[in-house]
Amino acid sequence: MTKPLRWGILGAAKFAREHMAPAMMLAKNTELTALATSSADKAAAFTSLHPSLQIHSDYDDLLNNPAIGAVYIPLPNHLHVEWVKRAVEAGKHVLCEKPIAMQADEIDELITLRDRAGVLVAEAYMIVHHPQWHYAKELVDAGEIGTVQQIDTVFSYNNAADTGNIRNRAETGGGGLRDIGVYTLGCARYVMGAEFDAFHHVDLRLENDVDVWASVTGRIADVRYQGVTSMRMALRQSVNIQGDLGVITLSAPFNPGVYSQAEVHVSKGDMTVKTKRFPTANHYVHQLENFQNSVTQGIAYPCPLEFSRGTQSALDRIFEMAK
Repeated sequence: MTKPLRWGILGAAKFAREHMAPAMMLAKNTELTALATSSADKAAAFTSLHPSLQIHSDYDDLLNNPAIGAVYIPLPNHLHVEWVKRAVEAGKHVLCEKPIAMQADEIDELITLRDRAGVLVAEAYMIVHHPQWHYAKELVDAGEIGTVQQIDTVFSYNNAADTGNIRNRAETGGGGLRDIGVYTLGCARYVMGAEFDAFHHVDLRLENDVDVWASVTGRIADVRYQGVTSMRMALRQSVNIQGDLGVITLSAPFNPGVYSQAEVHVSKGDMTVKTKRFPTANHYVHQLENFQNSVTQGIAYPCPLEFSRGTQSALDRIFEMAK
């Protein structure tokens, strides 16, 4: 019988409370064991879900807890690298929220540290664990829509009123591209199995030194790419992968179950449409189960740091072009 992987969470983030903690309670061979936070009120919100949860008032205390095998880090972006390193040095496996780093060379450091320590370190990039993306990639690889010609992506929400949000603050590594551009860029890399050849045009709108709207065009594996991200437009997300024989559309590509139901539509030139739905898939649960299987059984993790580095490198190039 496989021993459960016992998790600790560094920081009582809202996202951790609403999504990752419940997923840890659902995932097979996974146990939510401890939380580190200095806020009694935030701790209470977690213990209402999990009464036996151990509470540490200090991050290092949790890292020194011998019962913890893996640590999930949902801290502000600018703290990710520091606490990933400290968790690895404490001998823990690590799943860190995206972006795991602010620059690609920082991920190189984490890869070296991971290999030296012999632990699993990964970015919490949940979409590649969702079966809708496996299906979309299978369709592309099988030539279902012919030769891919163009990929169009959009991901937007409006948090203008939440001025204190870490996404709206430059000092915490905020901005739409770091928050959601990782999805619009990374999904193209995933489905094409390639890196971006070039970026042709970058247009950013900044507020308080963070990008609140971005339009990026480029080329990946000789496929034209267009991506729009915004923290100042109404909630919207979609991905269209267009070939010379048809179009694949993901109607809830990034937040299925929250935005809407995961559906993949395949439209052909003869006006036929084939739809596959994924009403019960939970990519957070799949992510945790894949992590656990990698740690305990040595199964290759679907989203290694090398993949995350490719997306961060693309972001680095985009920010350099925008200067």
